[in-house]
Amino acid sequence: MAEAPQRVNRRKVREGVVSSTSMDKTAVVRVTERVRHPLYGKTVQRSTKLYAHDETNDLRVGDRVRIAETRPLSKLKRWRVVDVIERAR
Repeated sequence: MAEAPQRVNRRKVREGVVSSTSMDKTAVVRVTERVRHPLYGKTVQRSTKLYAHDETNDLRVGDRVRIAETRPLSKLKRWRVVDVIERAR
């Protein structure tokens, strides 16, 4: 009998900066990516706001965090905080 196939699609992981912690157990994380413009070749920055689950409510605005994709936790929340890379000064 054949073994069950290994799952190949890993969950996405992003790094970003916390921009808001006003909600309970939720942090808004601004993720910035640098991409080259397809026609002109200039490097441009694009940013996205992602809502991440913060179970302990210990994040502060300005913290650098690593977040991972997860199942939908609410209407907008699809990410969870994995770890804090750097605390805000």
